[in-house]
Amino acid sequence: MILLLAAALGLAAGLLLATLRGQTYQINGLRFPWIPVIALLPQVIALYLPITRSLVSKGFAAACLVGSQMLLLIFVWLNRRWPGILVLAVGLILNLAVIIANGGFMPVNSDTVESVLPTIHANEMFVGERFGTKDVLLPAQDTQLEWLADRNHFPDWFPFQAIYSLGDVAIVLGIFWVLVQPHARTGIFVKELQPS
Repeated sequence: MILLLAAALGLAAGLLLATLRGQTYQINGLRFPWIPVIALLPQVIALYLPITRSLVSKGFAAACLVGSQMLLLIFVWLNRRWPGILVLAVGLILNLAVIIANGGFMPVNSDTVESVLPTIHANEMFVGERFGTKDVLLPAQDTQLEWLADRNHFPDWFPFQAIYSLGDVAIVLGIFWVLVQPHARTGIFVKELQPS
C-alpha cells in the first residue's frame, strides 16, 4: 500500500511539475519495463491472493518473495542510470538482506504488531508463523539484522497505519524520485507542448 501511494504521489507531482512548465509528462527509455510485472506476479499469487495463498507452502512462498526481489534488482541494474533508481536499489538490497537472513520472510516482532493492531495480543500469535502477507513473527532478540526488519510504524494520530522497514523508506523515496523528475537525461523525458 505504501509503495502504491509513493507511485501515485510521484506521478501526481511529476504531472503537476510538467503542467506548470507547459510540458507533457512522458516516461520514455525505460529498459525492460516488463521485468517488474514478471517479478511481482509470483509475489501476488503466493502472498497476496487469498485463494492461491492458502495453497502455497511456506517454503515456496519464501522462494517467490526472494526471487521477486532479485528480479527487481536486475531491473534496477539495467536502468541504473535513471536518477533516483539507485535509492530504490538500496531499499531493495536492505529488504532482501533481512529477508534472506531470516528464512525468506520479512521479520516483525509482536510489540510492533500490537502497537499497530491493539486488538491482537502477543499470546494469540505464534513465533515463526507467517503474519500478514510477507512477514514472519519473530522476537527482536531472535531476528537477524533486526534494525532492517519491519519495526517502524506511523504515529497513532496518523489516519493510515502500516508497519515498514528502513528498506521500505528507501524504496518509497526511490520510486517517488524516479517518477517526479521530468527533465532527466535518461529515463523520464518531457516533450514541450506544441503551440496550436
